[in-house]
Amino acid sequence: MTDPSNPHPPSHGHSSAPEEQPMKPRNAIIVALILLLVFVAVATVGILHRMHSREVLADTTSALAAPTVIALPPRQAAPVDQFVLPGNVTAYTDSPIYARTSGYLTHWYFDIGAKVKKGDLLAEISTPELDQQLVQAEADLKTAEATANNARIQAERYTGLVKSEAVSQQDTDTFVNQANATSAAVKSAQANVQRLKELQSFEKIYAPFDGVITARNVDIGQLIDTGTARELFHQQALNVLRVYTNVPQVYSNSVKRGDKIDLTFAEFPGRTFQGTLVRTADAIDPVSRTLLVEIDVDNRDRQLLPGALAQVHFKTPPAGPTFVVPVSALIFRREGLRIGTVVDTKGQTVAHIVPISIGQDDGATVQVISGLNAPDRVIQDPPDSLIEGERVTVVNNEQQKEQRQGGAQSEPGGK
Repeated sequence: MTDPSNPHPPSHGHSSAPEEQPMKPRNAIIVALILLLVFVAVATVGILHRMHSREVLADTTSALAAPTVIALPPRQAAPVDQFVLPGNVTAYTDSPIYARTSGYLTHWYFDIGAKVKKGDLLAEISTPELDQQLVQAEADLKTAEATANNARIQAERYTGLVKSEAVSQQDTDTFVNQANATSAAVKSAQANVQRLKELQSFEKIYAPFDGVITARNVDIGQLIDTGTARELFHQQALNVLRVYTNVPQVYSNSVKRGDKIDLTFAEFPGRTFQGTLVRTADAIDPVSRTLLVEIDVDNRDRQLLPGALAQVHFKTPPAGPTFVVPVSALIFRREGLRIGTVVDTKGQTVAHIVPISIGQDDGATVQVISGLNAPDRVIQDPPDSLIEGERVTVVNNEQQKEQRQGGAQSEPGGK
């Protein structure tokens, strides 16, 4: 009980003060822990936010770096049972005609387009210097023959006298050796005369085979030099023409010697000529991966001309389904012809480079005979830098058109 006589009752605050003093450090620790937790939480949120921002930035950068392409399925075509290749038409025999002696052209007898037979005289060359050399050589031959005849007579006379010992054996041997030497000189002179006669025979230029004169490059009075400096005439045999073409490696086993091959020409629309495959190179060209073949065509009616371009039609067994793609979809690499397709993997669309073999090529589209399947999506107009596994963004034609229009409007002055 409280003493009523005491004007100052006892204070409970003084008795509890000693108990509150130990609580202050504990409260400070708790506050510090709370602040630490708050700091850690804030730092963690900031770090997570920055990491998320970096991932978003990386994904955005990767998406923007991925090329935008149009991918369409290839159009399936009928199985290939024939293929057409360009062919070069050449004469069966093609010969430039040059001079074998020097002089001046005095006459020519056939112009371009003239039909000639083997041995026909084409032109004549005047060679006065050669003619004089021949006259001199013939005179030297007569002198050598006279000297040789005198030496032979002397050798025979001494050979008869040496038996009776009227002359010495030494003199006899000397005259016999002189006879042999002069006989060799006669043969040398004869060879020189024959050489000059051969050169003189080249004053007349003859047709080497039956054919047509396709070029005349000289005229009367022109100086003619020996050798290949100037072609006098050009002659071709046209009764049979050769057609050369390069067959792709994939078809090399389907062409055989003796096959009948159809040929068409732009100057003969709707008409087909037939030739015979007579020989092949029996080797694949490592550069073009093609087989060179020769087709002979009968041309006795002279309708076809050498130098023309022919379309050569080959027949081949069907080799399965083929697909038609635009030429712009082809990728030319050092390893060979390729096509880019798109595939979905791990939630991303990436490029897949496919090796292919092509058949017919009309300039705008090509037939792919191997390397593609119906479900494939072919990249149209692929960039040259496209690589295997590269991430791409696929859009259709309408989306690409909208993107181009949007880009044009965003340019300065765009409306």
